Amino acid sequence: MGKCNLDHSLEDVLKKFETQKDFLPSNIREGFLARLGSSRNQETLNEIFHLLKKYDLATEEERAARDSELERILLEKE
Repeated sequence: MGKCNLDHSLEDVLKKFETQKDFLPSNIREGFLARLGSSRNQETLNEIFHLLKKYDLATEEERAARDSELERILLEKE
């Protein structure tokens, strides 16, 4: 995925999650909002946004890679 120069707000990430949640595996979907929290830094919000962006159009291989990254980010402590 390319680097984006836009900063995405928590609201942007939540909206993107809402559009993609039906395509996400249950282990990421369940608890996503609680684990995301409001204290995530800008870099993390941008990364999550781009992992969710066009998730529904990604290949199975790409989804698996994104799932791993999402799990890593959402489970790490800030």
